[in-house]
Amino acid sequence: MVKGRSKSKSSKKGKTPSETTTLNLKQQLAQKRRAQRARKEVIQIITMTAAFGAIIGVLLALVVDPKAGAAAVAGLPCLVLSYKYPRKALWAFMIYMPFSGTIIYSIGNSPLLQLAKDGIYIPALIGLLQQCKQERKPIIVAKSLMLPLGIVCASSLLTLLFANGSQQLLPPCSDLPGMRRGITCEDGQPILMGILGLKVFLGYIPLIFCAYYLIRSKKELLFLSRMFTVLAIICCSLAFIQYMMLKTGRCAGTQFRHGAALFKASLDARCFVGGSLLYSPQVGQIRLPGTFVAPWQWGWFLISNAFFSFATAFSDPSARWRSVGLGAMASVFVLAVVSGQRIALALVPTVTLILLVLTGQVTNLKRFLPILGGLGLLLGIAATAFPEVVQERIDSLIGRWEAAPADDFILNQFAFTWHRLRGSLIGLGLGRATNSARVFGKTSLVETWFPKVMHEVGPLGLLTFLVFVTAITVLTFKAYRSVKNKDLRSIGASYWVLILFISYQTYYYPLDVDPVAVYYWLITGVVLKLPEINRQEQEELEKLEAAQANEPQPKKKRGMKASKKGKGKRQKGKGKRQTVFSTGLHG
Repeated sequence: MVKGRSKSKSSKKGKTPSETTTLNLKQQLAQKRRAQRARKEVIQIITMTAAFGAIIGVLLALVVDPKAGAAAVAGLPCLVLSYKYPRKALWAFMIYMPFSGTIIYSIGNSPLLQLAKDGIYIPALIGLLQQCKQERKPIIVAKSLMLPLGIVCASSLLTLLFANGSQQLLPPCSDLPGMRRGITCEDGQPILMGILGLKVFLGYIPLIFCAYYLIRSKKELLFLSRMFTVLAIICCSLAFIQYMMLKTGRCAGTQFRHGAALFKASLDARCFVGGSLLYSPQVGQIRLPGTFVAPWQWGWFLISNAFFSFATAFSDPSARWRSVGLGAMASVFVLAVVSGQRIALALVPTVTLILLVLTGQVTNLKRFLPILGGLGLLLGIAATAFPEVVQERIDSLIGRWEAAPADDFILNQFAFTWHRLRGSLIGLGLGRATNSARVFGKTSLVETWFPKVMHEVGPLGLLTFLVFVTAITVLTFKAYRSVKNKDLRSIGASYWVLILFISYQTYYYPLDVDPVAVYYWLITGVVLKLPEINRQEQEELEKLEAAQANEPQPKKKRGMKASKKGKGKRQKGKGKRQTVFSTGLHG
């Protein structure tokens, strides 16, 4: 009986340390075997696809162009790996995007390189869809968005079919005799232009789905926020080096050109990173591209990162990362001044003030005051180091606003588009105001977003798009407000303000190109996932509390406490006796 009791007691206690060590060793060996299999699989995929790509590359190099051949050798493994490992590919996609302009122009401005980003995104999207089907996860992550999204897609397809399609059926302009006025003819490839315009207009909406399944936990959400912050610091550092190289004469820029060339950004003036730039300080013209293709894309990158760095500085649970976020905020402010982007100089401080009010951080004095003091100190040092630059940029912003106020500019763009439409409800055709579609025919320059949308898909298409972004704004607001976790809710508030701002701003067309065309849809998916992440955090907290409640209190500690109390009493009594004895001696 004694032996039986001892066995039952040992079984209740659990496994011995030697058994636990054996299990740990087995788990480690199993993990090593899985890692070895994964490495072997990756090596096999790269080897096979690189060999096949080399064969195609040689043929393309002989027939088309050596650069096209090199792109095939590198591109085929990238396509296959992106499909095979979609989540890793999406992380790589987000890291690659801020540096895409630098990489494209460093290797050579090939049209194939312009598609490298989509060569990661599209296979990753297809691979993630396949994974969700296999795991029986829902493809539609927000059912409330399906109706407005369907209406936008139907309106766009209507324009593609009847506007672009009817233009394709017209006789070619080269076949018409003379210079007859009033004759409508086909110019370029309207259908191909429409397909590319549709891809630019709606092609990144599936990133909502991608982001929803990419971010699976609070840990990954914080990783995303911190990654944005680190990328902002790296890109701003590279852009500052670019500015110093121009300022010290290492790069000439456009300052030694003549006439109108002094006022135009040029790819020939490229310096260190990025693409075309304008640097003519003698006439007050500085427009730097940073790591992007064009200067205004860099400006919108800075504006976007005003939101991301704010989220890290105020919402990250780690004090170290909040300090990094503060550094990113300072970098964005400094580069908004140095780069010569008037829109960034105007909007970065404005956005920060809006974020402070709408997220409620202005009332969180424990975080607000130290960050405000640190940011003020860093910006004060920067302004002291470059006082003439700060004054010049402020004067340029005020002069530009006085010469061409933004509201007048937007109204003129609406009037221009309305005149061109001539009563058409479905627009002049997809791609007709998209710069990247000009390879397929003549395009118009429309520099504001809502007039551009109306130019391509008409008033009907603009109305459906406004309904769609309004649905996104309302749904993401409800999603982040339902979150109870303080850190998640604070990050969600910062991201929602970005969604609100981009949904209704119409100055220029950031939703048409990088980086906002990616960030907007990506952040929408992230905010929609916040309630699920919050539920996971609540369940883990409840499990932890239940485990602590069920854990028995050790009896030895109680005995030790009791003995300590007894000992304390004895010591107190002894102290009293000593006191009395001492007083007797002195008496």
